[in-house]
Amino acid sequence: MPQDESGQEGTDLEAEKGERIQDKRLSYLSEEKGKEFQPQTEIPEDSLVATSEDILFQKDDRANVYPLTLTWSFGWNSSLPVYYIRDESQRVLLYVCAHTAVIYSVFDNNQHCLQGHPNAISCLCISEDRRWIATADKGPNCLIIIWDSFTGIPVHTIFDSCPQGNGIGAIAITRDAKYLATISDAEIQKVCIWRWTLAVETPACALDLPKEYGFQNYLIFNPTNNKELVSNSKTQAIYYLWCEERDILAHSAPHLTEKTFNKLVGKLTQSVFHLNLTQILSATMEGKLVVWDIYRPPSSASASLDFPHIKPCKLVHLQKEGITVLTTVDSYIVTGDIRGNIKFYDRTLSIVNWYSHFKLSSIRTLSFSKTPAAPPTEKSNYPPDCTLKGDLFIVRNLIIGTSDATVYHLTTDGTKLEKLFVEPKDAICAISCHPYRPLLAIGSFCGMIKVWDYETKKYLFSRVFEKGLGIQSLTYNPEGVLLGAGFTEGTVYILDAMSLENQTPEPFKYSRTSVTHVSFSHDSQYMATADVRFTVSVYVVVVRNGHRVWEYLARLRSHRKSICSLLFGVHLDSNEPRLLSLGKDRLLIEYNLLKSSKDHLEVLDIHRTDQGNYPTCMVWYPPLTRELFLLICNSGYKVKLFNSTTKMCRKTLLGPVYGSSIEQVQILPVKSTLELQKRYMVFINRDKVGLQILPVDGNPHKTSAIVCHPSGVAGMTVSYDGCYAFTAGGHDRSVVQWEINLSALEAAVSLGGEDLTPFYGLVAGGREGKFYRELEDYFYYSQLRSQGIDTMETRKVSEHICLSELPFVMRAVGFYPSEEKIEDMFNEIRFSEYVDTGKLIDKINLPDFFKVYLNHRPPFGNTMRGIQHSFDILGFTNSKGEKVIRREDFLKLLLTKGEHMTEEEMCDCFATLFGLNPEGWKSEPAASSIKGSEICFEEQLPDEITAEIFTTDILGLTISQDFTQDPLVSEVVRNV
Repeated sequence: MPQDESGQEGTDLEAEKGERIQDKRLSYLSEEKGKEFQPQTEIPEDSLVATSEDILFQKDDRANVYPLTLTWSFGWNSSLPVYYIRDESQRVLLYVCAHTAVIYSVFDNNQHCLQGHPNAISCLCISEDRRWIATADKGPNCLIIIWDSFTGIPVHTIFDSCPQGNGIGAIAITRDAKYLATISDAEIQKVCIWRWTLAVETPACALDLPKEYGFQNYLIFNPTNNKELVSNSKTQAIYYLWCEERDILAHSAPHLTEKTFNKLVGKLTQSVFHLNLTQILSATMEGKLVVWDIYRPPSSASASLDFPHIKPCKLVHLQKEGITVLTTVDSYIVTGDIRGNIKFYDRTLSIVNWYSHFKLSSIRTLSFSKTPAAPPTEKSNYPPDCTLKGDLFIVRNLIIGTSDATVYHLTTDGTKLEKLFVEPKDAICAISCHPYRPLLAIGSFCGMIKVWDYETKKYLFSRVFEKGLGIQSLTYNPEGVLLGAGFTEGTVYILDAMSLENQTPEPFKYSRTSVTHVSFSHDSQYMATADVRFTVSVYVVVVRNGHRVWEYLARLRSHRKSICSLLFGVHLDSNEPRLLSLGKDRLLIEYNLLKSSKDHLEVLDIHRTDQGNYPTCMVWYPPLTRELFLLICNSGYKVKLFNSTTKMCRKTLLGPVYGSSIEQVQILPVKSTLELQKRYMVFINRDKVGLQILPVDGNPHKTSAIVCHPSGVAGMTVSYDGCYAFTAGGHDRSVVQWEINLSALEAAVSLGGEDLTPFYGLVAGGREGKFYRELEDYFYYSQLRSQGIDTMETRKVSEHICLSELPFVMRAVGFYPSEEKIEDMFNEIRFSEYVDTGKLIDKINLPDFFKVYLNHRPPFGNTMRGIQHSFDILGFTNSKGEKVIRREDFLKLLLTKGEHMTEEEMCDCFATLFGLNPEGWKSEPAASSIKGSEICFEEQLPDEITAEIFTTDILGLTISQDFTQDPLVSEVVRNV
């Protein structure tokens, strides 16, 4: 018998029984009284939409018309409920995986994914008949989507449901699925009720909640009255009454403190309407129930301003364990607690039965079958309840979700508990595909490695490491017999790929920080790792007593910033492995493995890959040409090809532009030698996965991407046959399998046009626009200029300009490359045919120039944000709060930093910018300097230079006033 903390606990069984009978009589009287004052609402028995057959898993929805199609989601968000939506012979569950709701058929091992949310799903609910599913998300452009679970079709979407907030924090649906209620995730939370069946975009009524109420994170309707709701935060429960005729949402939120009952209440978790209809129950983490009485005015007072309200009337110490789940089913009030116990109480809060022998972890969710429990028969094995009568305890089957990300099915007839699946309960960053079998290894920060057969979607085996060992990186070796694992605290394990048993007597512990990269050489003689302290470690196979064993070789702190790629290659002349690392310090470092010895890792060469941008990843470019390249992506949306031997930048190309730069790339494996000349690249950026047709040439139609993890992608791998890509979502605890359809991507390329047609769309106005016309004029003017503007000789008509003219035309059209970028352009053009013909190119035509311009220019043009960022770093804050650079410091920076100028060059440039030189000076041979060396900087430059002064007054550019764009990224246009 629970103890009522406002009274005394029963002293003997007879007294307890007498109290229970009396409480039942009082409960019946209160129920009758409640019905008298209950607002009358007609609840239709049938759904508002005509019922149809459940065909979700009958139809073939595998028609693949997209380059990337989601086929399976591994993992689930254990912070959200799991719902039991089909029972009997089907056993179908509903749960959330990142931004996708998954309907999973346990017996068929089949999934149907409900895709449509741009952000991670934050809450969901389901109607009583299990047909209508409502999901909502948090983030920009948040959505509320109502789905038909019979077909998997979204029947209604509510846009801009929370324009002032961050999304939806809680959601509930009425028993008949007629209305939907939401609470926003904002500083000032808003409660809204939606008539979603009318396909409206605005709520029927809304209410702003004061901040003092705390963050309301749980919401539920009264199952017998569509107009009543209750929500709670950790400290406050709120009762709502929707007065539909007045379009207002009245609420009652009595303040609850320890003084209310002179007892510790604890943090509220969930609330429900009592089965007697006149009370509300709120569970707490102290194992108690707060009982609220609902005071409803008589029907004669309905026209007055007197609304129903609630008052705390009792604090019941129900159990010792903190209650995490509170719900009702049939005639029972059900709790789940932090010790994994599930307890059933009757209307008087007397215990009827409990399940405590399963030894579960903390209960997160309980969902009962839609079908009532079958009446007992001779074959039934229902347990007796714990009442004096000892009647059979008959209750529906249920799904249990626990805090360790485990989902169980409990068959109450016979008390049979089945473990349906166990998923990682912490972030997933490490994934790797087997090199020749359909196996996927998934590693989590919780220390679990799970291996799946991704073709049959079956879990095969797993290993859970001791507490404190979280998996950060995983890689199979090329033979597929070993699995290298890097851990968050610096340990490195070499495991057997099939048993996950250690292959070394002791794990390697040479790092104190997280091991972010693990890589094997092509012959599996070497393994290299990189950690967050910018250190590369190398391990080697040696023969000891006739056995091949792994030993530590050497390590080196070779970078100054984080290492983004660690890559083995092959020396073509000797077939020996080579090792390279790439860091955000813009350094590409190759190591000499043959000359390395114990505790000494030899560096072969160091090259800088970028100036302003930093590299993000690298991979070996497939042999589509006779020259071997390293493909390196950078933060400026560029893809660069470097000669693998000389490390010379041979090409710079515009990469995929999908909101953020590429973070990881892999070349798609081929199934046969016939496909070697048609290769593809899979990539991920901050939140998307995409495909790119090789060779990269800047054509925007040769790439496609889709959102895979809105909160961020942590890792990516591809299957050995190139049919699937897999992405890990980090803290969303999910891995998504994507089916690759290359023919769909090729179709998009063919529709985009040939030759220069796809490229014209990358400039304003296209082929017939003002920009391209100007580019033609500058190109042909450059031909005239190179032959001499004032010459009287016969003009030589040509389709080309000299290579030396290229930087002048680039600057004329608004692109101002650095000297290093100019040199990269020269090398790109000079050596473009060298491997095939042995000749250097010294001229360029207009189409090729146009491509070079598009691939080298900043993808979003020059921006005030970029210029301001430079001033933020180089300048100081003056008395006006502006970031400025002093004139003397400004001139000193030009003379000493970066691609520094000579004093003569600097004076000549300023003379031109301030109009002190004749038009065409130095760009036309006939002109000469007049005042370059005579300029007075004190007169021409202010004492303090801001980003705006530098842009408009010194460079002579104008800032675009297009307010449809973010003003921080307003385009800087030429002042012509």
